[in-house]
Amino acid sequence: MSTYPFGAVLGRSLLAGTAAGVAGALAALLIVEPQIESALVVEEARAATGTAGHSHDEELVGRAMQVFGGLVATVAVALCLALIVAVVFAATRHLLPGRDDFRRVGLLAGLGFVVVALLPAIHFPANPPGVGDPDTVNQRTGQYLSFIIAAAAVTWLALLAHRRLAGWARPAPYRTVVAAALAVVGYALLLALWPASGVDVPADIPAALLWEFRLASLAQLAAMWTVLGVVFGLLLTPARTGDRRATLADVA
Repeated sequence: MSTYPFGAVLGRSLLAGTAAGVAGALAALLIVEPQIESALVVEEARAATGTAGHSHDEELVGRAMQVFGGLVATVAVALCLALIVAVVFAATRHLLPGRDDFRRVGLLAGLGFVVVALLPAIHFPANPPGVGDPDTVNQRTGQYLSFIIAAAAVTWLALLAHRRLAGWARPAPYRTVVAAALAVVGYALLLALWPASGVDVPADIPAALLWEFRLASLAQLAAMWTVLGVVFGLLLTPARTGDRRATLADVA
């Protein structure tokens, strides 16, 4: 049975990443930018009253260019994620449950959202402009990235457990429940034990603005991962019923 070469799979992942980047950019423009604009208004008012704690220098890059750069960066991030998903899919396809590659890619994209977006959003929630100490950026970035790596390791172990239970004298749903329970317990331990970078929220930042910004940021990531999973899965699905081509070269 012939297979798609791995290069073709990477090409399909880039197409899916482009679609995901466009979706993420639209979400950023429509739901995240309004929250950023509201936070900037608070920052400007803080600077005008002299309570900013630092001099308010003139911006080197205009707001319009900042927005455009952010949209371009969103597409670039989506493309990078798509390449990572393609490589991980190639390496873990034999571990992913599912009757076809569309379901396997959907599961992988869902796990990617949980590991890269949802869990970090719970432990290290996003903050709008005007919140956070610039002097602790490196420390917070290290904690954030190491947390994602640990969550990915938990996910990998859960998938391995699901595969190792293949010989268990129980129907497949039992294996799925056990693997999911192991993942949930592992995630819960990470959330409970991993050091969190505490960020003091200034009193002039409305609680509603903080909450809406965090929800909007998470919704943007959800849009990216959803489009990435759906489009990539469709591109790996044979166009005709009965097409016997496999959707991935055996590179694992």
